[in-house]
This record gives sequence, structure tokens and C-alpha cells, in this order.
Amino acid sequence: MTDDTPRGAAPSRRTILRAGFGAAAILPVGAILPLGIPAVHAAERTVRLSYQRSSTLLTVLKAKGTLDERLKPLGFAPSWHLFTSVLEPMNAGAVDLHADVADAVPIFTQSAEAPLTFYAREVGAPSAEAIIVPAESPIRTIADLRGRTVGVSRGSGCHFILAAALKNAGLTFADIKPAYLQAPEGLAAFGQGSLDAWVIWDPFLAIAQAKRPVRVLADATGLSSYHRYYLANDRFVAENPRVVAVVYDALQDAGRWVKAEPDAAVALLAPIWGDLAPDIVATVNRRRTYAVTPVVRAELGEQQAIADTFHEAKLIPRKLDATAVKIWQPAPERG
Repeated sequence: MTDDTPRGAAPSRRTILRAGFGAAAILPVGAILPLGIPAVHAAERTVRLSYQRSSTLLTVLKAKGTLDERLKPLGFAPSWHLFTSVLEPMNAGAVDLHADVADAVPIFTQSAEAPLTFYAREVGAPSAEAIIVPAESPIRTIADLRGRTVGVSRGSGCHFILAAALKNAGLTFADIKPAYLQAPEGLAAFGQGSLDAWVIWDPFLAIAQAKRPVRVLADATGLSSYHRYYLANDRFVAENPRVVAVVYDALQDAGRWVKAEPDAAVALLAPIWGDLAPDIVATVNRRRTYAVTPVVRAELGEQQAIADTFHEAKLIPRKLDATAVKIWQPAPERG
């Protein structure tokens, strides 16, 4: 399998310019290390990263060992933690750099006053999340969901998609029977016929579409761009901006690799995602952009729309200024 950034390769010049190197050991003037005695290096510090099954780029970095190599010059080593529910660890600060999350999730973390900083954004892919029903279902429109059991993951981007779609149809959550399920539970329930409809994101959306014929009532188009955001604990960002810069660059490189080497990406991800059929992984990768960019405050208007919708639906207790968040910015490119 080809790899544009081979494991063990040195960090790029751009990464070095942004991140620098770890501090050198300080010795008294004129001190000489005796021959045969190895230099003493400070123990590596651990940077804790979380990811979820939809965290494609973080999964690629983990599988390739990219961060092991790129963080080593800074004296850090990555520690990986898989979560199916991300709100609790984000609010609790359970790790340093959190799993990438759909646009709605930061609204809940901001409402909970979690100390989090935005440091990257994956450009949106609205077709990568959708409201689906079995193909044989009599449900044809969002209005037909009245009185129906609808599966959704609480606090997810799909939570917003459902709220916004219901609002456009003149309905509220009070008009349906929401079943709050994590994605793997929802996949099982939908397959068993326990749900009338399911609101879900890739790769679970692609899995459900491959398992049985389904009808898409609506995807996120016109409701949300489905940007994915990368957040980190405030304190970690303040104390370790060079580490954040290395991870940011690595995410950009991983995104470019997935698009440039689609077959290699499928071969890497399919077994990690539970031995999925290659065509399912290829579908997921086609729908996602994997384009990692800086977070720009002026472009957070859609976040405000999500916050307002959640407040109106009584999903968060108070109105928020969704643009009043902490943002880390990468250093400007050097020519």
C-alpha cells in the first residue's frame, strides 16, 4: 500500500517551522558527557486523544502511527481513547484533544461551559447525515413522522438535523417519540425494525443503506453544512500550542492522502471499521470532504442558527452566542 507520508518519515518543513523542537538539555558551561554513558532524555509526556468511529482522519493518523513520529521531537507520545458518546468526555475534559464532532455538539459543550478551544474544521458534507426509513415504510415526508418512533443520538449533529427538519414541517419533538440511542444501538434497532425512522451519520448511514433498502427523507442539505469541528481543552492549548500545530498539520495531510489515494484509504479503514465491505468505506469517503481548515469566527453563523434552534426546542436551557468561543489559529504559511 502506497503512502505519501511514510511511517517514520521526518516531520515536514512546514510542521517544523510551526512547531519547533523540544527544549534542549541544559548543561553547565564546559561540561562533557563521559564516553559510553548515554545522554539522559526527559520522559515523554502523553497527549491524550479521543476518537469515534466517524473520526476518519484521526483513525488514519492512529493506524499509520503518524503522530507517534511527529510528536516525538516535542517530547510527546499519543494515547488513544475510543468513545461512542463524546459529550461526557468533552464536558469532563477526559482527554486533551477531542474527537472531531458534528457542528451541533459544540453547542451542547458551550451550554455546559466546558473549557474547550476550537482548533480545526473539516469542511462540510451535508449528504453524510440523513433521516432514513425502511424502503417499504409508508412514511414519505417529515410530516409523516408525527407519532412515530425516531432514533437519534442525543447531542449529535443529527439531533439538530431532526430538530430543524421538524420545525420546517411545523412539528416539534413533542409530536414524535424520540428514542435516544448511540449510533451502534441505533443501527441494531433500525435493523430489527424497532424504529420507524433513524437520523444518522456516516459510516453508520452507509452501513444501514448497504444492509437493507432505505428511503432518505432528508439529508442535511438546506439544514446544515455538517462541518466537523476539532476541539481541545483550553489549558492544553495554552500550554502546548506546538503540539496542537503538529496535530493540525497531520490532519490536513491525512485528509489530502485519503482523497489522493482512495483505494489505499479503503484498504486501511475497512478492517478498522469492523471489516466493512470496501464499497461502504468508499461511499463514506466520497461523501466527506476531509478538507481541514482553520476555524474562522466570522464563519460561525451557522453555529448560531443551531444554537437558536436548540434553545427554541428547549434542548439547551439558555440562549448562546455561538461565536463567543475560544479559537486557536495556525501560524501563517511561510513562503
